[in-house]
Amino acid sequence: MTIDLAVIALYLSGMVALGWWGMRRTRDRSDYLVAGRRLGPFMYAGTMAAVVLGGASTIGGVGLGYTYGLSGAWMVGAIGAGIIALHAFFARRISRLRVYTVAQMLDLRYGGNSRAVSGLVMWGYTFMLTVPSTLAFSTVFSGLFDMHRAVAVILGGAIVVTYSALGGMWSVTLTDMAQFLIKTFGLLLVLTPVAVRHAGGFSGMRESLGPDHFAPFTIGGGTILTYFLIYSLGILIGQDIWQRVFTGRNDATVTGGGLGAGIYCLVYAVAGALIGTAAAVLFPGLDNPDDAFSVIVADTLPTGLAGLVLAAALSAVMSTASGALIACSAVTSTDLMPEVRRLWRRGTGGGNDTGGENGQDAGGGRDGVASNRITTLVLGAGTIGVSLLVDDVVAGLTVAYNILVGGLLVAVLGGLVWKRGTRAGALASMLTGSVTVVATMAAEGMLANEPIYYGLGAALIAYVAVSLATRPTDPAVLAAWQRRVRGGAGPGDGADAGAAAHERPAPGPGDRTSPAAAQEGSG
Repeated sequence: MTIDLAVIALYLSGMVALGWWGMRRTRDRSDYLVAGRRLGPFMYAGTMAAVVLGGASTIGGVGLGYTYGLSGAWMVGAIGAGIIALHAFFARRISRLRVYTVAQMLDLRYGGNSRAVSGLVMWGYTFMLTVPSTLAFSTVFSGLFDMHRAVAVILGGAIVVTYSALGGMWSVTLTDMAQFLIKTFGLLLVLTPVAVRHAGGFSGMRESLGPDHFAPFTIGGGTILTYFLIYSLGILIGQDIWQRVFTGRNDATVTGGGLGAGIYCLVYAVAGALIGTAAAVLFPGLDNPDDAFSVIVADTLPTGLAGLVLAAALSAVMSTASGALIACSAVTSTDLMPEVRRLWRRGTGGGNDTGGENGQDAGGGRDGVASNRITTLVLGAGTIGVSLLVDDVVAGLTVAYNILVGGLLVAVLGGLVWKRGTRAGALASMLTGSVTVVATMAAEGMLANEPIYYGLGAALIAYVAVSLATRPTDPAVLAAWQRRVRGGAGPGDGADAGAAAHERPAPGPGDRTSPAAAQEGSG
């Protein structure tokens, strides 16, 4: 126990030290939110894999393997498929936009200002995503130290909030790389083969559990389809994922690193299901399947190595928690707070806010970093508080992705693939999809399959109908958008160039003073 405790303490101290190192590399807002857009392929792949493979993917994935056998790999497999699809079809264009948030992309594509709606939906997703990751600390710590749930959540959450707030994305990237290496060794190279061997190998497990635990569709076709709708599609538009895309140095980094991360996720999915299947052989009848991870670690690994594997689980939990927290901070500071200030100034007679928060990459400086740091601290404290009230890791993740996919998927992907889509159509789809998802979850339950089906269907109908019924997007806006996704922006066309102008009413056709026209003429 003393050795395991020392390993965990060393790991946690290392995360805080890396957070401090990241703070020393953070000079401006671009460094804080997107690591200065300077990551190479290896760091990009590591941090992309780390952010999506968190507590729900690790502890929840093992729990699904415990209950359903190898078909429990479908949830994490759907996440890996989403990463592969994102980087095969969309990531290069997303990276070239050089924005900070999904809401900024929507403004660039449709013109006008829709951040109030899209920002709120994305904020709900990123905030909820931090909750299951923070909650997972209780499962990991209790597995070895018998720590009270509330103490584990507060301790783990406080460490994540500390290093995330210190250096933003640079701190998160450095800690992610350490976490990626630790969980690759601890979970893939140590725990998986040890668990399978203790359970009697593949033949022994099959003999003990029967063929259903090794059938690919035991979990159910409807559940598998829902996983792909929620997680694969959610990966395509998640702020936490896009923010990692924005960190890539160039197209080759984004494509190669992203595809590598997706393949890694598929391997991780199978490993988690195997660990859970082995636990079902060794420890049948657990009341909570999510306890399978901590039980199999404590009972199959020697002292010291158990501490290392629990550190690997902590790595998975912390990487997603910190990534979601930085994403929530970016949405709050970039999309929501400027809207609040603009409405406040309008209400008090101060006029529109046409500048300030929306500077480009080099903007903000130390003042911008300090503001984002405070935002991260406040949001982190809030997520710890909510995590103390929730007790289901997978349920929290499902709610987060339901909100994201039902509210934003149609508007974002529609803007990327359909020129006829309009701002009015996008707003209608966001509102309709979000309300439908929330209402259906209230009626059918948080883990029901219906919310995502109904939400997506309602959002798609609203998007197409309203877009066809309203005037097409200003050609100048579309021209500037196309120029942006081709990577044609010049030095003066950075992350938020002209974004303040989006806060003015949407321009009419041919209005060359539109923000898009301004962007097109700059650079």
